[in-house]
Amino acid sequence: MNALLRAALTRMIHTGTLKITDSGGKTRMFGDGTGEEYHFRINTAAAERRIAFDPSLHFAEAYMNSEIDVLQGDIYDILKLIFENTGATAAKEPWMLALEGIRRATRRLHQMNNLTRASSNVQRHYDLSEDLYRLFLDTDMQYSCAYFERPDATLEEAQLAKKRHIAAKLLIEKGHKTLDIGCGWGGMGLYLARHLEANVTGVTLSQEQHGIANKRAFDEGLSSQAQFNLQDYRTIDDSFDRIVSVGMFEHVGIGHFSEYFQHTARLLKKDGVFLLHSIGRSDGPSYTNAFIQKYIFPGGYIPALSEVIPHIEKAGLVITDIEILRLHYADTLRIWRERFMANRDKAKAIYDERFCRMWEFYLAASESAFRWQNLMVFQIQLAHRQEAVPFTRNYIEQEEKRLKRLECERSSANSQVNAKESIAGR
Repeated sequence: MNALLRAALTRMIHTGTLKITDSGGKTRMFGDGTGEEYHFRINTAAAERRIAFDPSLHFAEAYMNSEIDVLQGDIYDILKLIFENTGATAAKEPWMLALEGIRRATRRLHQMNNLTRASSNVQRHYDLSEDLYRLFLDTDMQYSCAYFERPDATLEEAQLAKKRHIAAKLLIEKGHKTLDIGCGWGGMGLYLARHLEANVTGVTLSQEQHGIANKRAFDEGLSSQAQFNLQDYRTIDDSFDRIVSVGMFEHVGIGHFSEYFQHTARLLKKDGVFLLHSIGRSDGPSYTNAFIQKYIFPGGYIPALSEVIPHIEKAGLVITDIEILRLHYADTLRIWRERFMANRDKAKAIYDERFCRMWEFYLAASESAFRWQNLMVFQIQLAHRQEAVPFTRNYIEQEEKRLKRLECERSSANSQVNAKESIAGR
């Protein structure tokens, strides 16, 4: 085994049992021999060298390119053991620290998301086949952190609870003009139009999402209340009673935070409410993981609250509430990963083996980062005026209960209509 890689692993892995077979066929054990045994093989000496130099990128690439094969356990098990040992603040080799320094220094360059580049970056991920996303997302196509009111909640229940929780914080009244920045496949906006009779404008940079969202609105008879545009939020010149953004802020880029909040502050009416839902870091500013930057979310950045709040303050907005969702995304990703693996052959038929390995690694590493490292989700409620929302948080629970009743009533009404149509069709 490459001497640098062996030395790094010896210092890094203290607990558990990790066996690695090198390209020469020799097997070594790392850890203290406790727990379940996991084992992988590195197939080439070149892969060993690359991993030793830059594990955050090249371990993932080696797995993608079949230069690593897992012999006991799976890639999630391997990452779990590594992440549990390293945590968020593990000691690193000098050359790794130097690479981190370069990535920190150049992060603004990678995140220069002007109108053209932002569109290109989004399309690289979100314009993948709809059929791929349907293999592992819930039926409403929510591609963001769910909200598990109960540990045993299904993904569908938890994603519905997420929409309900956000809607409750928005305090929407009938007819409110509502902007959904980064609307995805339309699920959040359609929920607000369907249950709260909001007039929703959603914007996305994904052509796939744009087409599907508008089709869903048409199929539900909500086209007059919910329109979805292929548009950058920075080109909007209007005013809104409510603004919501779920899972989009991670694509803004650190150099554009000021622009984001200055523009949303202009779009939000003086008595309006804005709910921002985003992945965040719990341990301060950093840089985007090299694998994620290169293959999954180019131009993306997960911010620390300390990087976000100063820009909110400078935009003249008032923070009326902050909530941290800690392990909710870990559980969301677990279900996505399990569903993806159950449908792996279908994903391979859409793309290929390398793509499947890339997504296995992406989902496993993301879940591990939320469970054992420094990632969480924050929801920030914003307004221009302190009195825009109630003084206590009781209203959130009360509104969630009301929305549950509305959901049940609509579901019951739809069931009755479907039953009558079925009888009439006989």
